[in-house]
Amino acid sequence: MLKRSEEEVQALATALVEAKKQVGLCRVCFHLSAEPVCNICRNQERLKDLLCVVADPRDVIALEKTREYKGLYHVLGGVISPMDGIGPEQLNIQPLVRRVSQDKTKEVILAISPSVEGETTTLYVGQLLKPFTKVTRIAFGLPMGGDLEYADEVTLTRAMEGRREIE
Repeated sequence: MLKRSEEEVQALATALVEAKKQVGLCRVCFHLSAEPVCNICRNQERLKDLLCVVADPRDVIALEKTREYKGLYHVLGGVISPMDGIGPEQLNIQPLVRRVSQDKTKEVILAISPSVEGETTTLYVGQLLKPFTKVTRIAFGLPMGGDLEYADEVTLTRAMEGRREIE
């Protein structure tokens, strides 16, 4: 930034402020959106009874790149991490439980990165949702400690295809 002209730095600062003003979270799925409800939730061609739960909006973007998943999403906004002071109450878990219990969701796919915190979150959310619907998780085509946003499309596609029910 120090090598850039003052005008370039000012233009970047203005663009960041405008983006912050215009982009928020979808009130349905908590994905990034400039509208109250995001394009994915508004899309009538999406499968309304299939819900993929991810930790971060970047995970939605990664899964959308595969062009294989046709359902809806729910973004938790992170993972349970007691070491970082993040418990279930800091995440979008209760809205997820309400959504699944009220909608006619046939399956929830938990697509959370396989880290220790991700596993904790997957098990916790899975137990909460099991009374309402079938709960599956993506297959372990991803390395332990890996992040969805860095996985290639083939790995993500195979992980989605190899998902299994949580026991």
